[in-house]
Amino acid sequence: MSLQTIIEVKLNQAFSPDYLLVENESHMHNVPAGSEMHFKVQIVSSEFDGLMLLKRHRAVNKVLEEELAGPVHALSMHTFTKEEWEQRNGQVPTSPPCEGGGK
Repeated sequence: MSLQTIIEVKLNQAFSPDYLLVENESHMHNVPAGSEMHFKVQIVSSEFDGLMLLKRHRAVNKVLEEELAGPVHALSMHTFTKEEWEQRNGQVPTSPPCEGGGK
């Protein structure tokens, strides 16, 4: 099972999201082809209702603790309540290009 799939399964189980998108952005960095080290997560869940952004991120970090301690080098998180997601029309910032690692 790919690391991306593992992340998707864990987040689905922990948060029962209304929307979840896990993107492997490793190709945007100076890593070998096919790497799974840099991810962007967009997640919308009622589990985030009433939680400040920091607590949402801590909750995601806790669920992905094993992956963050090992193969995942970078994780970009966009965590929303359903209302926040609707206000943003489902839009999140585009990840910036990599400027390090010899590129």
